[in-house]
Amino acid sequence: MLDTKTKNPVYIILLLILAGEAVFLLPFVLVRIFRTTFLESFTITQTELGSCFSIYGLVALFSYLFGGPLADKFKPHVLMSVALLLTAGGGFYLATYPELSNLHLLYGFWGFTTIFLFWAAMIKATRIWGGHNKQGIAFGFLDGGRGLVAAIFGSLGVLVFSLFITKDIELTSIEERRIAFKQVIIYTSIAVSIISILVFFFLKTLNSSQENSNNKSKSITINNFKKVMQYKSVWLLMVIILCAYFAYKMTDLFSQYAEDVMSYNKIEAAKVGTYLLYMRPIIGVTIGLLADRTRASLWIVIGFLLMTITSCIFASGIINDNSTLLFIFSIGTMALGVYSARVLYFATLEEAKIPLAVTGTAVGFISIAGYTPDIFAGPLMGYFLDADPGAVGLQNTFWVMSAFTVLGFIAAFWFYKISKETKC
Repeated sequence: MLDTKTKNPVYIILLLILAGEAVFLLPFVLVRIFRTTFLESFTITQTELGSCFSIYGLVALFSYLFGGPLADKFKPHVLMSVALLLTAGGGFYLATYPELSNLHLLYGFWGFTTIFLFWAAMIKATRIWGGHNKQGIAFGFLDGGRGLVAAIFGSLGVLVFSLFITKDIELTSIEERRIAFKQVIIYTSIAVSIISILVFFFLKTLNSSQENSNNKSKSITINNFKKVMQYKSVWLLMVIILCAYFAYKMTDLFSQYAEDVMSYNKIEAAKVGTYLLYMRPIIGVTIGLLADRTRASLWIVIGFLLMTITSCIFASGIINDNSTLLFIFSIGTMALGVYSARVLYFATLEEAKIPLAVTGTAVGFISIAGYTPDIFAGPLMGYFLDADPGAVGLQNTFWVMSAFTVLGFIAAFWFYKISKETKC
């Protein structure tokens, strides 16, 4: 239950959840659901799409480091609303189908708006809403709720796309699909713009008494980083998050797998990606409750084990259009493993005995390496998919994923063992 003493109403966290996923709809969610349609609409290859994500990741890498001080100088509702509005503006430009060079600039721009302007402000606003005693509830709601928002917008996107397809999808031309997908982009951009207005006017009521009290806290120093780097668990968490986040990026390919290997049409394939999004909040809440009763690191180990098994199944090629049940079961198992690790990323800091005073430093330091798949995952997947289009290319990418999940399993198991010690 929520702390009844909190001065911040429930609609605040609901708005944070809505905004927290809305800002990533245009750069990532639409591509995850409409990957093949996106590629043919912009006339680009898998590798070229991956290069867009790399540009985003490079800008985001520096934004993680420098966005925090900005969030300390300006109110969260101002930064978040500006970020959402600018991101939506980028969406309207996306609907013009710019050439690849301009698409690179757009993704770099989104790396700035979504991370430099938005990310730290959202985290700060969530911490303020949670107060001193409800941080777990606040961030639990945030992550699980964002998954639900992505799923809902995914469903609406598929609905809009299908409404503008006036005949059987198999009989449509690329130009007809381009027109339909353009409407999806425009409607999404409009929705993000509306959310930016809601954030500006309604999030300003967020009580900032905790923020004011924190202004007296010491700034992060080099000594903080030196202290953080003394913990083995910090280095292991870097590896764990890097491997788990790479696996999360791989879930972008399930819609394409459904189309290229399972022979689904474009609308059916898009629905696969959407259904996967609906699993995120369910798995997140369930695993979070289980982790509270046992140990978070245990469920991360289990998550990597599930990811390793299912990635090897997909890589082996035994899943084809004659094994629909195995396809559905494997996707569900993969999602369970991926989301288990994702939800519990930083829930292990307490288990690792990381001092509360250097938590922010630890999270920032870990994130710099942990989220580098934003830079290399796209081009890496694109290389294999372009080199061997279809089933073979997809199998090769899952072999790469299995290597990452094995490494992640080793790091997670090592973390699980040493976290029993007083200091790790």
